[in-house]
Amino acid sequence: MRFAAAVLRSYESRFAVEEVILKAGPVEGEVLVRIAGCGMCRTDLAVRSSAGRSPLPAVLGHEGAGVVVETGGPHTGLSTGDHVVLSFDSCGRCGNCLGGAPAYCDSFAALNLFGGREEKAARFTDAAGGALAPRWFGQSSFAEYALVPARNAVRVDPALPVELLGPLGCGFLTGAGTVLNSFGIGPGDTFAVFGAGAVGLAAVMAATAAGAMTVAVERHPERLALAERFGAIPLHATSADLPDRVRRLTDGGARYALDTTGSAPLINDALRALRPTGHLGLVARLHATLAIEPGALDRGRRISHVCEGDAVPGLLIPRLTGLWRAGRFPFDELIRTYPLVDIDEAERDFDAGRVVKPVLVPEGSGR
Repeated sequence: MRFAAAVLRSYESRFAVEEVILKAGPVEGEVLVRIAGCGMCRTDLAVRSSAGRSPLPAVLGHEGAGVVVETGGPHTGLSTGDHVVLSFDSCGRCGNCLGGAPAYCDSFAALNLFGGREEKAARFTDAAGGALAPRWFGQSSFAEYALVPARNAVRVDPALPVELLGPLGCGFLTGAGTVLNSFGIGPGDTFAVFGAGAVGLAAVMAATAAGAMTVAVERHPERLALAERFGAIPLHATSADLPDRVRRLTDGGARYALDTTGSAPLINDALRALRPTGHLGLVARLHATLAIEPGALDRGRRISHVCEGDAVPGLLIPRLTGLWRAGRFPFDELIRTYPLVDIDEAERDFDAGRVVKPVLVPEGSGR
């Protein structure tokens, strides 16, 4: 099977849309999905700075959604024609998976970051027969088609705009899941989010839907305006006495806070903005030692890392689409679509902050 995909051939190069070959269809436990749209995530672009750790050339993309065109047998739980959102891969057998925490799967790194798919790499090549790295996050969905483990695929109502749903499998899932799962935020809670990109704004929407009072800290005025539209009190990240201002706005400190920036100064500000026993969640990958300032973790405050919003995708994704239908999680307002062939333009706009969430639409897949 031959189809178009965006291939990253080196850490210094741009994406190139070219023909690739899938040499075999789905086996037991797999489905072949025609991609209707795929979100672009910072994790995809971070491959450029991971020289030596992520094998190239590769097809990236891990926020895909589309339509099942073939199944690998009767036990996938899916049928041809099903609309699905694709999320991260997990083994389904380890203690964490069986305990409802697939984001902490013992094999998460191996399954999602190329390492565990060597035995299947030869099934996926470029037009000349050259090997491409095995599936990225179980998907490699910057493409017209993706061969995925059925466990990754969450069936959704075909009446939904499937080309826009892909980011519910990672970025929006992470922000909303941190609020709804990791923190269990409810009516009357106080919440502060540091960084109002795709993850942070999804967290704002989820917190508003849950009935919390939310403060959004961000340096870009247009992102602050979005956060305010979604129910948060906007606060510029360079404001003087930032932790004190958050504490005043939240009547003594936020009960929960989320940092999406990975910035050590903002992480310390977020800790100081918490009330006693407050909880700060981190979702961004840290690239240096995190120095916690004296006093920032006093009085029962705690800090933890959150992966994929502590979500079981098959449970959270339907919850989010239900909130969207009720007008309480308007994630589509963060999305701008681009043809797959314009992936480099989408990346430039993403890097420049001109778009919160680019979604790539393969030719013939748009509505």
